[in-house]
Amino acid sequence: MLWPFNHLKKPRIAARGTIEAIYGMIVTQAREPLFYRDFGVPDTVNGRFDLLLLHMWLVLRRLKSMEAGLGLSQALFDHFCDDMDDNLREMGVGDLAVPKRMQAFGEAFYGRMAAYDLALTAGHEALAQAIRRNILGGEKIETARQLATYAETAMAAWARLDEATLLGGSWKFPVCDRADTPQ
Repeated sequence: MLWPFNHLKKPRIAARGTIEAIYGMIVTQAREPLFYRDFGVPDTVNGRFDLLLLHMWLVLRRLKSMEAGLGLSQALFDHFCDDMDDNLREMGVGDLAVPKRMQAFGEAFYGRMAAYDLALTAGHEALAQAIRRNILGGEKIETARQLATYAETAMAAWARLDEATLLGGSWKFPVCDRADTPQ
């Protein structure tokens, strides 16, 4: 799946409140303590960013699968870019350095999206390996398999939802449980 987002275009269709609500759900889910405590995702800026990208990929992938979701997915991506820019500035990154950092974020975003899309076509184990490489520092394959199962569960659940529910942001992420995963 190609990710031809252009963060310079502004959304025309999606209501700002819907975009903010969906993005808020993504950020909240990516900050869920379970991922860091039980799955061993590094609780660092990079670890949080990589988990945010996984959740962005899941949502954008589903939205882009519907013709009516293309505008919303673009608006969501634009909101993500604005949030990353704002975060850099809040962290004290100077105006001259922000574009370079944003370029690095963009490269990471597109790289992860391509890796997850390619892995998904190859199956569960390939998705687990991509997650292991991008989120878990090349370690913890059992954990990566659980995260791949979590991602597949989300995709399957959202595939059953109607467009109005998806476009209105009236859905949730699946519960992520690691109780039966070997440590």
